[in-house]
Amino acid sequence: MIILGIESSCDDTAAAVVSQGVDILSSVVSSQLEAHHPFGGVVPEIASREHMAAIAPVVEEALQTAGVAFNEIDAIAATMGPGLIGSLLVGFSFAKACAFALDIPWVGVNHLEGHVNSVFLEPDSPSFPFVALLASGGHTSIYHVVSHTRMELMGQTRDDAAGEAYDKVSAMLGSGYPGGKIIDDLAHAGTPGKVSFPRSYLDKEAFDFSFSGIKTAVNRYIQMETGQMETDEGRLSKQDIAAEFQEAVTEVLVWKLIQAALKKECRQIAVVGGVAANRRLRERVAADAAEHGIQAFLPSPSLCGDNAAMIAATGYYHLLEQDPARRKSGFDADVFSKIPRPPISKKRPKTS
Repeated sequence: MIILGIESSCDDTAAAVVSQGVDILSSVVSSQLEAHHPFGGVVPEIASREHMAAIAPVVEEALQTAGVAFNEIDAIAATMGPGLIGSLLVGFSFAKACAFALDIPWVGVNHLEGHVNSVFLEPDSPSFPFVALLASGGHTSIYHVVSHTRMELMGQTRDDAAGEAYDKVSAMLGSGYPGGKIIDDLAHAGTPGKVSFPRSYLDKEAFDFSFSGIKTAVNRYIQMETGQMETDEGRLSKQDIAAEFQEAVTEVLVWKLIQAALKKECRQIAVVGGVAANRRLRERVAADAAEHGIQAFLPSPSLCGDNAAMIAATGYYHLLEQDPARRKSGFDADVFSKIPRPPISKKRPKTS
């Protein structure tokens, strides 16, 4: 089964052709970074217009690279949410139109399921069940993954996602957008521990996250030390601030992931999403997992960010559960911006 995947949930227009859910024949991503960089973040209206201009050329390039004609596609999968509504509508509507014109099955895919399934696009992948940490610009969650399409949410962030915290701290340091790679590069040249930022575990028996506290702590430190962030000897550099911030975030992410795996008695874990490309996070996951006799799986950096190969793969697994001769999604299906989060427990967190 050859599936065309389309991803447009935020600021990347992506298309990919995937065979049998695992063989990537092509994967094309058109970035809008240059359009959004002057604003220090993604502007939804600009993102929508950029998607409209890019969607047809990106899909055409993906098909040409794969050596597949439009009439050779067996099905289409497109991201239906969560994400920016205007951005989602561009890719989702394009997918609907193509499926209708070709009279082939099509399926709307949850973007977060796509990230989790990205790990199966690698030659070495986990077996079910396993525990996955999804850390990206807009989401930080832990899942108990039972199958390609069944995932139990164990915990998620109560405020900023890890990727959002990276972007905001980068802005505080005057280092620009997007913050993920910038902070990673700064931290790689710095030394953690020269300043101490809090590790917010919340309830150590649960798996929710909170990154607003660490963001505030960094901001307060910078305000107190205005003018003292030069690289001169005896002064704390941007690199050292970034290194301690990154260590504080990484320590909490990995600790909760390992504890979730131990609770579920899973000996395999995965880390997916844009933040999974972070070098320190990858190092820490590998080391801590090995200490507990747990096997860790991480996608290649090219598959960590938003891409359409993971959407095509997830669509393939959904279509396997249905009669492939009929459409999985109806043409009245619509996009969604958010997944409602469960109510927060009123139980008082235990202190550690």
